[in-house]
Parts: sequence; C-alpha cells; structure tokens
Amino acid sequence: MDSSEEAARPPVRSGRGGWITFPFIIGFFPVSSTPIHENRDDGWLTLAAGGWIANLIVYLIQEFNIKSISAAKIYNVVNGSITMFPIIGAILADSFVGCFSVIWFSSLISLLGTLLLVLTAAISHLRPPSCEDGSNACRYPSHLQFAVLYLGLALASLGNAGTRFTIAPMGADQFNNPKSQGIFFNWYIFTMYTATVVSSTAIVYVEDNVGWAWGFGLCAVANVLGLAVFLSGSRFYHLVKPKGSPFRRLASVVVGAISKRRMALSDQTEDYYHDLNVHAKCPTHFFRFLNRAALRSTEEDTNQDGSITTPWKPCTVQQVEDLKSLIRIFPLWSTGLFLCTPLAIQLSLATLQALSMDRRLGPRFHVPAGSMSVFILISTSISIFLIDRLFFPLWEKLTHRPPKLLQRIGIGHTLTIISMAVSAVVESKRLKIARSDDLQNETDAVVPMSALWLVPQLAIAGIGEAFHFPGQVALYYQEFPESLKSTSTAAVAMFIGIAFYISNAIIDLIRRATGWLPDDINKGRLDNVYWFCCILGGLNFGYYLVCASLYKYQNVEKSADGCSKS
Repeated sequence: MDSSEEAARPPVRSGRGGWITFPFIIGFFPVSSTPIHENRDDGWLTLAAGGWIANLIVYLIQEFNIKSISAAKIYNVVNGSITMFPIIGAILADSFVGCFSVIWFSSLISLLGTLLLVLTAAISHLRPPSCEDGSNACRYPSHLQFAVLYLGLALASLGNAGTRFTIAPMGADQFNNPKSQGIFFNWYIFTMYTATVVSSTAIVYVEDNVGWAWGFGLCAVANVLGLAVFLSGSRFYHLVKPKGSPFRRLASVVVGAISKRRMALSDQTEDYYHDLNVHAKCPTHFFRFLNRAALRSTEEDTNQDGSITTPWKPCTVQQVEDLKSLIRIFPLWSTGLFLCTPLAIQLSLATLQALSMDRRLGPRFHVPAGSMSVFILISTSISIFLIDRLFFPLWEKLTHRPPKLLQRIGIGHTLTIISMAVSAVVESKRLKIARSDDLQNETDAVVPMSALWLVPQLAIAGIGEAFHFPGQVALYYQEFPESLKSTSTAAVAMFIGIAFYISNAIIDLIRRATGWLPDDINKGRLDNVYWFCCILGGLNFGYYLVCASLYKYQNVEKSADGCSKS
C-alpha cells in the first residue's frame, strides 16, 4: 500500500492497516458458513471449531449414549445458533465497541467452551458409562453431565458466532482499494477451504482413532494459537470506530409513522425531510403509510443546518425507502428458509446413514462418519470454479446476456430438489439390503453397503450450493440499502440458522405422526423422509418462482427524480 492510500484513510483510531496485517488476520479469520452444510471459520479458528462441530453427532451417540435422532437434533441446534447469533456480534461491533473487542472477547468464550468439551472427553465422571450404541441398557447422562456438556456447547457456539460477521469487515477495513480487497478475499477463501478440509478430516480422524480428548485438545490448542496470532498483530491494525446501528434508523421509521398517523400525506417534495447533499425526491407509494415518518412537522425537528436532531425524531425519505426495500425483498428472503431446511435435515441424517454403512476404504482405513460433509465442500469448491469459468461464459455466449441472480438461485433450488430425490433412492437401496440380510432385528447393525453411495447426493447438494449461496449473497448485497450493506450477508445467515431450527421441528413432527424415524434407522423409512423433503423443496420452489416473477430489481436502475408511484 503506497503513501497516498495511507493518507486517504479517515482520521479514526490509529493503525497502519495494509498487507502487514494479512498474516495476523488470515490465521484467525472467521467467516459465515458456506451456507448450510457446515459452520466454518478460517485459519486456526476453523480447526478449533470445525474439529468438534463436524463430529458432534458421533460424539453424542458414542460417548453420551444419546439416541441417534436426538443427537442429530442437538447438532442442528448448535449449527442454528452458530449461524444466527452472529447478528448480535455484528450489532455490538457496529454500535458500541468495534470489531476488535468483539473478536478477542468472543474467542475467549469459544476457548472456554472448547476446554469444557475437553474435560467431558478426558474425565470419565463427566460422561455416562460406555455401552453399545443405542442399547436400551445404556445409562443416560446425569443432570451434572448434561449441564457440563451443554454449557461447553453453548459457550463454544456463542464464541464462534461472535466472530463470524465481525472479523470479515475488519479484514476488509485494512485495505483502501478494491483490488487489494479482492486479492485478500481470494486468499481468505483458499484458507477457509483448506482449514475446513483439515478440521473435517485430520482432527475427526484423531477423535475417532486416537481419542476424543486428544481431538478436542487439538481444537483448544488451535483456538489459543488463533487468538495469540490475532492479538500479536494489534499494533498494526487499522481500527474503525463504531458507526451506530442501522437498525435504529429503520425502527425510527416505524415509530415516526405511528406517531404521525393522523397527518395528511403530501405529494410535494418540500413537505418531506431529506438527507443532506442528496437530491430531494418524494417517497414511493409502496407501503405509503410509512411516508408519514418523513413528513415535516415542526422546526424543532431539525438543526440549523437542516440535519435531524436525534435518530428518533422525524426520518428522511431515504430512511423510509430503505425500510421499504427490505419489505420488498422479504418474500424472496423467506424462500431461503425451506431451501435450507431440507439441506439441514440431509446433513444430520447423512451422518447417521454413514454410521450404519460400510465405511472401509482399503484394508485398514475407515472414513469417519463426521467427515462425509467434506464431499459437499469439495463439490462446492470445484463447482464454483467451473460455474464462473465455463458455465456463465457459455450461458452468455448462447443467450447474449449474463444470467440474472434470480436465475442462478433458481438453478440451486432445482439441484437441491434433485439431491433429495437421489438421497431417497440411495436410502431405499440401503434399506432393501438391510431387509434382505435380516439386519432390522439387530441393534444398530452395519449394512454391507459402501458409505460412498452417499457421495452423489452430497455432491449434487454441493453443486446446488455453488449456485444458490453466492447468488443470494450477491442479491442481498445488491438490493439492500447502502446503510445495510455490511449486514446483507447476515440476512443469508439468518434464514440458514432458522432452517436448522425448522428442521428440528419437522423431525419432531415426523416422529410423532409416523414411524419413519426411529432411533435405529434400519428399522425406519428414512427414504420417505427424503421424499418428504423433496416435496417440501418442490412446493418452496413454486413459491420462489412466484416471488421471483413479481420482484423488480431495485438497485440496478433507479428513477432519476420526481415522485414515483412504484
């Protein structure tokens, strides 16, 4: 970074920024998950988090004697929490203490949680006596054992969530030009995927074959190293002061519209408050009652220079239109809920399937059940490259225009449905073999069918992810108002997190209404669950097509001026 770039920095808290900060941030860098299949961080923190998250279901079943379906539900809650709670860290960073403070404090919380998990694995009194998986004679964990386990999971989840949407913008803040930011994010993606593969394979292998205490211990060491590397670069960072939460600006629109509900609306531009140095225009007629929030009432509402006195006083037209833009995109956002719900169900149940299948790869090596999600990661990585380098250029050559974001997301919907159908077919084959070998009368028997049969469904899900996840991130970044650009990614994380909770609700509903999901899946009809997910995804895709056909891109072409009636 040259001297002119340094001089261009705003006069906020001192710090050098630039490429000197790169090794300190990239070694720690947490980021939101590639959307649904696994919550990941970057660098050392990826090893710390990915190592225990990827193999959590297996740990709960084998070491805590928790039934398989219950273990899958706990796994979904953990993933949902890690995906949803980052919005809290982002608000704290933006509004109060800044990114740096949120990051190091959250990392300490994550370390405490990981250390508690180490204790549950190392101290036998913190676990129930071991027994065969799923046996009715197994002793259930005591209240104390459950308390330590859940406290560890809660702290580790909360700590990881707190860093997910804070260090990403902090890393971008170290650079002033888009080119440097682009290079940074290329290395960031490379580090994320590399560390995720290591955590989902090497650490999971240690947990399965050396010991859980050793595996979780490696996670704790990685957490300490990541925090140490991050703090050691503190004197080099460019730290931006908190700017205040944009959500308060949106809430003030609702408060203003309610407080002025008796005022008559106007079609005159001068009757509304406007941001300084912004071309004055009338608010649109969409959700017209919100326009009252920007109506002029008394001279006390503004300072002498025309600015608003307080954030809760009358809003500007831009604030009103920002809230309207979120309302317009909400139907599209809601389609993400039931796009990700089948994927969340597939992710947890695929681990249970792998546990009941032949995982041998050669005479000595067994593929860890918790490592099956790596096939999704590999598929997504390869597909993103092929989509950007081959598919999109071919599309543009044939149609003479690039694919729209909504088209890209729609392709992802379709592939997700296909993945559910393939999952159902593979599970039908597995159950057929279990019945032919009379394994349904044996407790948690291993079906003589290779776990690699699960790879096609996971690979297709990964390809679909390569289409819909980047498409949704780009869509919300493009369509969200300027004041909410930094939180647009959180909108994707929100519906992913909610999807994990919805998946638990659906699993509970299926267990109560049918016999498809017993604790021993060899005795159930998991294939019907996947067919149900296929139907659910199909209905949601129909809803998506309706929303997409009615949606008009907001920030591609804007009207020049005047009072729009859109």
